[in-house]
Amino acid sequence: MGRTIVIDPGRCIGCQACVSACRECDSHRGKSMIHLDYLDQGASVASSPTVCMHCEDPVAPCAQVCPAEAILVTPDGVVHDADKSRCIGCGNCVSACPMGVPKIDLEAKLQFKCNLCYDRTSYGLAPMCATVCPTGSIFYGTLEELRTERPGVEVASTFDFDGSIISTGVAMVVPRGRPVDEPLPGGAGEHARVTGSPQPAGHLEPSADNVLGDPL
Repeated sequence: MGRTIVIDPGRCIGCQACVSACRECDSHRGKSMIHLDYLDQGASVASSPTVCMHCEDPVAPCAQVCPAEAILVTPDGVVHDADKSRCIGCGNCVSACPMGVPKIDLEAKLQFKCNLCYDRTSYGLAPMCATVCPTGSIFYGTLEELRTERPGVEVASTFDFDGSIISTGVAMVVPRGRPVDEPLPGGAGEHARVTGSPQPAGHLEPSADNVLGDPL
């Protein structure tokens, strides 16, 4: 894994700076491609940024199911948003994505999603969201750079969706003490809220087990 995004939900404060910055990208100015998810609304203020995880399955599910072959996966592993000259707005990619990332603009009848700010990252610049995140919840760099900055941090880039394992090009910081050689649970939002122990449905008690990643 080279330079990539690493998400640390435990550092997210829900400020929406990433959402605002994403709207300023020249390739999709005015439209944000990042989602800020509130993990247990009504019971917790916990939030987490959701970007395209750039699946390697070995081909991203969204690209596999696109009938128009509009979703390009470049040799560096970046899964691009749909080519607007080919996209037919069918929504197959929305249904296929296990992370809930692609969205269909119903008025334009086109798909939009995060493409790792390819207009920036292909030239060595960090994605807009990572440049403005005040807490480092969205980190861009190599794992070596992350571990230099945050000693002892562990990350995972495999997710288990009811027995289907998906590897991703984007990584996520895991809670301390969680086995790093096991895929993170996926589905029903669990890839975002990776707690150290299972929680009752619809309830999230404030405890050490609910701290995602390394603390501020």
